[in-house]
Amino acid sequence: MEIRCFPAEETDVAPILAQSRALLECYEDFKSLDREAVFAWMERKTRKRIGEYRRILCDGETAGWLRVCDHGDRLELDDLYVLPGFQNRGIGTTTLNKLLGESEKPVFLYVFTRNAGAIRLYERLGFRVRETVSENRAIMEREPCENRDPASQGRAANGT
Repeated sequence: MEIRCFPAEETDVAPILAQSRALLECYEDFKSLDREAVFAWMERKTRKRIGEYRRILCDGETAGWLRVCDHGDRLELDDLYVLPGFQNRGIGTTTLNKLLGESEKPVFLYVFTRNAGAIRLYERLGFRVRETVSENRAIMEREPCENRDPASQGRAANGT
């Protein structure tokens, strides 16, 4: 299995939004939020920032998307979407190992507290809950590895 990342294009906006919407529908608490306002904000953000997204390819097929923001002293994993047909195949793990292996900065992310699969993945990769920011969201963070093994990073990256 070869996992590689390439810059996203305008044609990626619609499928990214579909993944975002599905995730929000599954885990967001819309009791106190305007659903359509949230979706409109997500669309504006995605269209404006499409150049910051990376398309994840698995053996040449689009398997998902990734967006990382550099905040100077740390990185934020803003979006990671793995398409349902590609989940549970190590694609998210491989992609994140590549990112983490290249970063000399801490990496943080927001996660839905009910998204047990995502939390398991992040914990397996060394992320820990740093802060609970609402009833259904937490911030997880991982410090950079001080003793990196370049050989293992290369295996994890698998051509990314």
